[in-house]
Amino acid sequence: MKTRHFERLAGRGITFTELGFGTAPLGNLYRAISDEGAQGALEGAWETGCRYFDTAPLYGLGLAETRLNRFLRGRPRDDYVLSTKVGRLLRACPPEERTGIGKFFDTPSRREVYDYTYDGVMRSVEFSLERLGVDRVDILYAHDLDVFNHGSEEALKAKLEELMRSGYYALLSLRDQGVIKAFGAGVNEWQPCQWLAEHGDFDLFLLAGRYTLLEQEALDSFLPLCEKRGIGIVLGGPYNSGILATGPKPGAFYNYSEAPKEILEKVGRIEAVCGRHGVKLVEAALQFPLLSPLVCSVIPGGQSVDQVKANRAILDTDIPAELWRDLKAEGLMHSAAPTG
Repeated sequence: MKTRHFERLAGRGITFTELGFGTAPLGNLYRAISDEGAQGALEGAWETGCRYFDTAPLYGLGLAETRLNRFLRGRPRDDYVLSTKVGRLLRACPPEERTGIGKFFDTPSRREVYDYTYDGVMRSVEFSLERLGVDRVDILYAHDLDVFNHGSEEALKAKLEELMRSGYYALLSLRDQGVIKAFGAGVNEWQPCQWLAEHGDFDLFLLAGRYTLLEQEALDSFLPLCEKRGIGIVLGGPYNSGILATGPKPGAFYNYSEAPKEILEKVGRIEAVCGRHGVKLVEAALQFPLLSPLVCSVIPGGQSVDQVKANRAILDTDIPAELWRDLKAEGLMHSAAPTG
C-alpha cells in the first residue's frame, strides 16, 4: 500500500498508509460483533498493508481500544501509527444510564463526561494507554468539538474556549516532551477546525465526512488555510455515513441518519456520471479525497475482513480523469477540488 509522509515540525514525521483503519465499528457501532470478528477485521487490514489505526474512548465506551490492545500486542511499536482522542472521560454507571444506547451495543456500562481541560486531557491519555496496552500514541485528537455533538453554537463555543484555555496546553506539553508527535481535533464539521487553526498551533485534523465526493465546502476557506499553515488532513467518513457506498437507495444513511430527498437526488446524479465512465460510486468516493495533497490518509472503517479487503481493492481501481472533469462541468464538484 502507498504511504504519505507528514512532517510539519522537524523530527516529528509520521508516515501514514493511504488507507487507515477507523475502529468505531469495533466498538459495536450499530450492531455487536464478536471479539473474534473484530480481531479478524484488524488482521485483514494488516494483511492489506494498512498501518494506521485510529480509535477513541467513545467507540464502544472503551471496547474499541481494548480490542486494539489484543491485536497490537507483540507487534513492534514502530511498525504502525496509532491515534486516539481526548475530550471525554468515561465513568461507571448503571446499564440504563450508559452513553450510546441504540447506537453502541454490548458495551461496558459507562457514561461520557466531556472534559477538555488540562487535567481531563492528561487523565484521558493515561486511561487510553492502559486500555490500548501501549506506552505511547502518535497523535491525539480533541474529539467532537462541533455543534452536532454539543447541540448549539453557544455550547460549542464554550467547549472550544475550554480547550484553548486549558486542555490545549496539555497537548502542547505532550508534543514538546515527545510523548506524542502531533495533535489536532477529530470533528464532524470543518468550521470548528478552522476556528482552532486560527487560534492555535495544530498539526492535523481528522475531518469526518466534510471533504468527500458529495461535499467540498471546506475548499472555500478551511483547506486553503491548512495549506498555508502546513496542516494535514486525515479524512474520516469518506462514504458520508454510507450513501456513497450504497448509492441513493431508499433508507440510505447520510450523516448517521436517513438521507433527505435532496441528498438522494444529488448522489443519484453523481452516480450517473460515474456510470457513464464505467466507475462505481464507491470507487470514486474512496479515491476522491486522496487526490488532495493535504490528505494524509482516508479511514473508512470496517466490521469484517470482506469490507476491509474491498476498501483496499478500490485503491487499485483506475479512474479516468474525464470523470472528475465531467463532475465539475455538471456542477457536482467544487471547481477548486484537486483532481490529479
